[in-house]
Amino acid sequence: MCERIFAEAGLTTSLHAYGTNVEGEWDRVFAAVKRCHEALHAAGVPRISTTMKFGTRTDRKQTMADKVRSVEEKLRSR
Repeated sequence: MCERIFAEAGLTTSLHAYGTNVEGEWDRVFAAVKRCHEALHAAGVPRISTTMKFGTRTDRKQTMADKVRSVEEKLRSR
C-alpha cells in the first residue's frame, strides 16, 4: 500500500531487508508518509510504528544510487 503511495507521489524508493529508503523533496516525503498512515488506519490497522532517519546535504546533489555506487567503488578499489 505505501509503496504505491510513494510511487504516486513521484518518490524514489528502494526496498531492503530492514525497510524502505525513500528519496525525494522534504515536503513530498512527509506528506506521503502521512498518507501511508492514514491509508493503513482506514484499512483497519489500529496501530502503526514508523521509524525514520534522514540525510540531507547542501553542498551538492546526491541520490541514493550515487551513495551506493560510491561505496561499491571504494570496495572494489581495496
